[in-house]
Amino acid sequence: MGKRLPLRLCGVAFGEGGLRVVRAEIAAANGLSRAEVSRRICRRLGWIDEQGRLKEMSGRVALLALHRSGWIELPAPRNGNGNAQRVGAPMQWPAPVALEGSVEQLHGLELRLVESKASSALWNTLIERYHYIGGSRLSGHQVRYLIEWDGRVLGAIGFGAAALKLQARDRWIGWTDQERRRLRSRVVNNRRFLILPWVKVRNLASRVLAMSARALLGEYERRYAIGVALLETFVESGRFSGSCYRAANWQYIGQSAGRGRGDREHRGALARKDVYVYPLIKEFREVLGAQR
Repeated sequence: MGKRLPLRLCGVAFGEGGLRVVRAEIAAANGLSRAEVSRRICRRLGWIDEQGRLKEMSGRVALLALHRSGWIELPAPRNGNGNAQRVGAPMQWPAPVALEGSVEQLHGLELRLVESKASSALWNTLIERYHYIGGSRLSGHQVRYLIEWDGRVLGAIGFGAAALKLQARDRWIGWTDQERRRLRSRVVNNRRFLILPWVKVRNLASRVLAMSARALLGEYERRYAIGVALLETFVESGRFSGSCYRAANWQYIGQSAGRGRGDREHRGALARKDVYVYPLIKEFREVLGAQR
């Protein structure tokens, strides 16, 4: 096997017992699509969010990871891509034409919600080509936007699940482990932010952060019935200054420990990153059950 069998997936215990359930459901699939197999497994293993809904996106990502590591063999993808290749050609591919000036000159700047397969393919491709992290996909609850002006795509921004544990954040909020586990879905992480390299517009990044914070609050409520109280993000300080976050009134609260989301055995070797937060509502600590 390529990787060790996970002891937890989608927030619940997994291990050998979970693997047996997954293999049994795949064996009984009888022509079902990967999506339906994933839904059945979510029900069997209790991969369910705080609102009682199946964690379909997280489940499909987890199963695909097991498939690629050799633990299971998923049914052949019906769309022919298996989430490994982009679907179709990107729409409205942005021409690398220099754009300079100030954000005040960009009348009509907007965020276009990523909802269609075409816009999703474009968003994924932009991140894959131009973001320093590359093409790793967001999992679980997520909201993504394309940054557009005058018919041109200027960049992309995406939000997803908050860090499982983050000492600087948890101490700043005043969270106990119990409250963090219960209410973490009300914190959302700005996981990707890209301004295309040929776009050199002053204050554009901070304006986009302000616009996306306003848009995100309603979109998470509409899409997931979750009232988001706080945003968080990580900034690799050796690579970026974080000035756009500070200009958009995000607050620096410390550094990460230098481990990834799934590093429960403290074996990670990721760069330590600056942690910034942005409250979306005034009473965020009360909503998050802070013990202060």
